Amino acid sequence: MNSKKPLKKRKTAASATVSVPAAAADVRTGMQAATLKQAVMDHLRYSVGRLPAVATAHDYYYALALAVRDRMQQRWMKTTQTYFDCNSKLACYLSAEFLMGPHLGNNLVNLNIEQAARIALAELGLDLDTIMACEEEPGLGNGGLGRLAACYLDSLATLQRPAIGYGIRYEFGIFDQEIHDGWQTEKTDKWLHYGNPWEIAKPYIAYYVQWGGHTEQYQDEQGCFRVRWVPFRMVKGTAYDTPIQGYGVSTCNTLRLWSAEAVESFDFQAFNTGDYYQAVADKLSSETVTKVLYPNDEPEIGKRLRLGQQYFFVSCSLQDMLHILDLSGAPVEDFAKHYAVQLNDTHPSIGVAELMRLLIDERQLGWDKAWAITVQAFAYTNHTLLPEALETWPLPMFAQFLPRHLEIIYEINRRFLDEVRAQFPDDEARVVRMSLIDEKGGKSVRMAHLATVGSHAINGVAALHSDLLKASVLKDFYEMWPERFSNKTNGVTPRRFLALSNPGLRTLLNETLGEQWPAALGQLRQLEAKADDAAFRQKWRAAKQDNKKRLADYVRASTGIEIDPDWLFDIQVKRIHEYKRQHLNVLHIITLYHRLKKNPGMVIPPRAFIFGGKAAPGYCIAKRIIKLINAVAETVNADPDVNTCLKVAFLPNFNVQNAQLIYPAADLSEQISTAGKEASGTGNMKFMLNGALTIGTLDGANVEMREEVGAENFFLFGLTVGEVEQLKRKGYRPAGYAAGNAELRTVLELISSGHFSGGDLEVFRPIVDNLTSADPFLVLADYAAYIACQEQVSAAWQDAENWTRMSILNTARSGKFSSDRAIKEYCEEIWNVQAVTRA
Repeated sequence: MNSKKPLKKRKTAASATVSVPAAAADVRTGMQAATLKQAVMDHLRYSVGRLPAVATAHDYYYALALAVRDRMQQRWMKTTQTYFDCNSKLACYLSAEFLMGPHLGNNLVNLNIEQAARIALAELGLDLDTIMACEEEPGLGNGGLGRLAACYLDSLATLQRPAIGYGIRYEFGIFDQEIHDGWQTEKTDKWLHYGNPWEIAKPYIAYYVQWGGHTEQYQDEQGCFRVRWVPFRMVKGTAYDTPIQGYGVSTCNTLRLWSAEAVESFDFQAFNTGDYYQAVADKLSSETVTKVLYPNDEPEIGKRLRLGQQYFFVSCSLQDMLHILDLSGAPVEDFAKHYAVQLNDTHPSIGVAELMRLLIDERQLGWDKAWAITVQAFAYTNHTLLPEALETWPLPMFAQFLPRHLEIIYEINRRFLDEVRAQFPDDEARVVRMSLIDEKGGKSVRMAHLATVGSHAINGVAALHSDLLKASVLKDFYEMWPERFSNKTNGVTPRRFLALSNPGLRTLLNETLGEQWPAALGQLRQLEAKADDAAFRQKWRAAKQDNKKRLADYVRASTGIEIDPDWLFDIQVKRIHEYKRQHLNVLHIITLYHRLKKNPGMVIPPRAFIFGGKAAPGYCIAKRIIKLINAVAETVNADPDVNTCLKVAFLPNFNVQNAQLIYPAADLSEQISTAGKEASGTGNMKFMLNGALTIGTLDGANVEMREEVGAENFFLFGLTVGEVEQLKRKGYRPAGYAAGNAELRTVLELISSGHFSGGDLEVFRPIVDNLTSADPFLVLADYAAYIACQEQVSAAWQDAENWTRMSILNTARSGKFSSDRAIKEYCEEIWNVQAVTRA
């Protein structure tokens, strides 16, 4: 549907005129359908400026969004005032990504006015689902990291914990993915093209951010040694605030995103001398800082821009905290009593050096006092063991860009390494490993080390990940400060990923458990007693079937591929990466394809394989894996020998919006990463919450999910972390696995022979060569176990009653994986942030 064309509305008595049944004062805050309808029409006229006769679906979306925001606005302001009056300690969540997803549906659920909105629009001849589909999703994140941050903001508000999220208002988010001839192509994400009704610009909340230049030493009036930073360049960061409404409570917290602007956007002198480009050059250059999410950081200019983005938002955020502290009248020495500053991975870790600069250079504190405040304020979440996420910055570039910060990092490092030598004498190898500066090759700054040294608490995001963190990349730091380390297993919000996404199951849960479960997910345990109830299982299957029909319609509309809702829906949606092993999934599909072609009378349970996910634009192997999936899909779907029991679909542009269709429809969730590589995963939890069964390795949060649901309700395969390490130590030879397994050898030959590529022998050669020569993520080593486990899945699927029972138990035992549980642990064990309710 084109949401920008004038809308043909259903004929209703209310379409022509709108009565005003309630007092005018209620139009901004009233929660009933009648007042909401009046509010929509008011905003259509006075905010959107459109006549109903020519209004588009998008116009009505915008008007409804503003009406819903009105109902949050009073709560938002009162929440902020309450925090200020109570002098509450604030959790400040610093994240380079916030993948919020569409706001409208989530806010309707959290305000408990979804039904009122549906009635109000129906009386205007409109359909709520059609209107909600008009929302542009803010693509301000790459995947799990940004989505986790969004879930945590939702839980902080729901638990009424004082909090603010700080990030970047990227003008262009993560690219929109299109598939052409099987290949991923990237299109600009113009999410702000039609405006954003949820944010409020705050031009009066702005801070200056400096970089480049040089430093000067001097003595202050008391004779103390001081350093002055003389920057080469300066930009201004302006705040854009979005309300974050808690579920079923009055609390409404804030997401504050920073947008870069020029200090002076127009140079009249240059204009008057005829240099028209130079007149606006500073504006264009400054706005580049927040132009796009994660620029390609392979070239030097990309690295500089990424470092600039990270420093920009962290500096704005810390300056903002200090400004709010000043408004409260508290001394700067109390900074850590008022703020718990969480670093969401290494991206914001420059904050350690920036807070030191602000306290020493701007607030004139001594080093020891400033360092004590900094360490007490910061905590650091590590999200991965993969080298690319443990950021380092080339020393020459860092020195040119942030000269004062490098001086501060050198001093932090000098004092820190003195501590290391004192605690571990005569161990210079340890000193080299722990240094904030990597001296090998081209010297670089180790940002994960800076975050670890500058934080009083460090955590991993799943029990296995936290153990590996302490045993590998941060082992030396754990041995020095074991008390700083803990685990905080990730969680997901049940409001968006069950209550909103799965309306049929929500209705069944409400009938069975009451309506409190979205804020008390432990109540799902009561479903265990229903697993053996045949009538309840039938209702459960009916809800699942409705979800599968919705997804089948979406697959047809987006790919043209027909899939049968009665088939097993086998789904793998996540970022495309070798360690996530989408290509292992493809090898299974080709195995089934080959078996069916070789044995025409063979019968297997019909299965639809559904993929989704984006590959980083510069990640060639990942993009070839997408091409391989689509090539196999084209062959399988067109072959009448197999397409009566096998179908394959790749859904383009996987995002939060279509994820809300995908998770509820899954029968089988593919969580098949190499053991020891996935920090936690959250998609696995969303599938489990919606009753999907998992096939997976003992990796990330899979370990805890299996413990919760029971081994008998989880399809386990593959090498363990210890077995992976042992195999690599012995010398892993993937070609030997292919040579020793005739079926695997045949599958690889089908790919390399051009069977799926129209005879092209080159297009998939890099994938096959990589698997048979290096196979860094042990795909071939796990192939046989994976195929055998998939046969167990097929056998289990044929017993519909027992499969349904396992599905119910997966949902019933998913309560641990609520983001509410995770946030309680952060608040109570790291941040010391207490719940605050409005009077």
